[in-house]
Amino acid sequence: AAADAAPEKRLALVVGNSTYQNVPQLPNPKRDASAVAKMFRDAGFEVATAIDVGNLEFKRAIRKFEADADQADIAVVYYAGHGIEIGGTNYLIPIDARLASDRDADDEAIPLERMVSSADGAQKLRVIILAACRDNPFTTRMRRERKVANRAVSSGLGKVEPTSTDTLIAYAAKAGSTAEDGDGLHSPFTAAVLKNLTVPGLDIRLAF
Repeated sequence: AAADAAPEKRLALVVGNSTYQNVPQLPNPKRDASAVAKMFRDAGFEVATAIDVGNLEFKRAIRKFEADADQADIAVVYYAGHGIEIGGTNYLIPIDARLASDRDADDEAIPLERMVSSADGAQKLRVIILAACRDNPFTTRMRRERKVANRAVSSGLGKVEPTSTDTLIAYAAKAGSTAEDGDGLHSPFTAAVLKNLTVPGLDIRLAF
């Protein structure tokens, strides 16, 4: 009975990358991430935030969350910033990435699959929220050096299938397309998430 009464352990990892060093900065991801982190804290989540993270800090944040999520009932991952698809693989881009060539992605960017799978240990529900489909300056300046068929580079993210059941992945834009960063305080996608995700009793799928 005591075990049944134990509260759910809810964790969230919230990443927002705005201050890119080698391409124009994005105004909204840092603000978006801060607001989303507050939303989850207010909902009783333990929240880890990673704002304007380079490659190493990004990987460390994911690794710690991965270990913590093994003890959680619900795990949520939110990412705002640049994302890119190269040859069918999605990458999230740290603020210190240069990506001069398509060959650099494996070393300088974070495979989206790595971030998605970090929530796999949660027992009941895993939610991945991706505000990462902005028009991407890395796409136009990147050299194409890999002579491999279907090694196309796309500004948006390709479709990702959940790695386990009871996992929901929500995108700011459909696969292969881009979403606007917006002119307001938050991106349109995140503004909608902040408004709808905490409606009492609303099924999370309907909220998205």
